[in-house]
Amino acid sequence: MAVLIELAESESDEAHRREAAGEVEAALGRAERLRGALETQCLLGGELDGHDAFLTLHAGAGGTDSCDWADMLFRMYRRYCQEQDYAVEVLDYQPGDEVGIRSVTFAVTGPSAYGRMKAERGVHRLVRISPFDANKRRHTSFAALDVVADVGDDIEVEISEDDLRVDTYRSSGKGGQHVNTTDSAVRLTHLPTGIQVACQAERSQHKNRSRAMKMLRARLYELMQDQKRRDMEKMYGEKGEIAWGSQIRSYVLQPYTLVKDHRTGCETSNVNAVLDGALAPFIEAYLRRTAEKK
Repeated sequence: MAVLIELAESESDEAHRREAAGEVEAALGRAERLRGALETQCLLGGELDGHDAFLTLHAGAGGTDSCDWADMLFRMYRRYCQEQDYAVEVLDYQPGDEVGIRSVTFAVTGPSAYGRMKAERGVHRLVRISPFDANKRRHTSFAALDVVADVGDDIEVEISEDDLRVDTYRSSGKGGQHVNTTDSAVRLTHLPTGIQVACQAERSQHKNRSRAMKMLRARLYELMQDQKRRDMEKMYGEKGEIAWGSQIRSYVLQPYTLVKDHRTGCETSNVNAVLDGALAPFIEAYLRRTAEKK
C-alpha cells in the first residue's frame, strides 16, 4: 500500500494521480475484507464449527403473522447462505394455515456452516404494522431457529430401534418438490427424549428415513453435550420459549426501524439489508462475544 501511495504521489498528471489513488483505495478495501474474513475464521475453532448444519424454523406466538415472519426469516437465511456460497436443501416443510411457514427444516452445506449459523440459534422477534390486520394495528410476532451440527459418522451416537416411533405421511407444501403422491415422508420420534425429526426431501421413504436418522443423531449429540454441561436450557442455545422475553434479536419496523441483538448489543437501522441477508456483523459480534467468554 505504501509503495502504491508513493507511486500515486509521484505522478505529475492529475488524471493519472486520481487513477493511481483509486487503485490504492480498491486495494485497501480488498485487504480490509480479507482481514475481516481471517479474523472471523480465527473465531471458528469449536469442535464442530467446521461441520455442515441442520436448521429448523418454527413459527411461534402471533398466529398468521408469525407464520409470515418465519417465511421472511427463511428467505433471509437463504440470502445469507447464497452470499456465503452455502448450499441450502429443504428437508421438511409445513406450510401455515393461511400464509407463510409453520415450520421448515433445511440443511446448510459449506465451510464452517455450523460455526456461523449457530450464532442465529434462538427466538427472533418482529414488530410491525400487520398486513393481515384490517385496522392496521402494530403486531409482535415470534419465530425460533434451532441449529445443530451435522455430526455425520465422525461421532457415534447409539440409537435403539425400540426407542423409535416411525410415522409416514405424504409430503406437504406449495407444490413441486414438496408434494408426492405416496406416503414417502418420514417422521421419527425418539421416545426417551421426545425429540422429533422429519424429512420429505426424497421420493424414497428409505432415503427420507436415512436422512431423518442423520438429523436425529445430530440432535441427540447436541443433547448429550448439554447434559455434560448440566444445562438443559442450552439445548438450542438461548432459545427458551417462543414468546415474550426470550428473544435473542428484535427486528422493529414500526414506529422506527431497528435490528438489535440482545446478546451482543450489535444493532443497525438498515432493517431491509438485514432481511436481505446482511447478517455478517451480528454473527461476527456473537463469535467475538463467545470467544471472550472462554
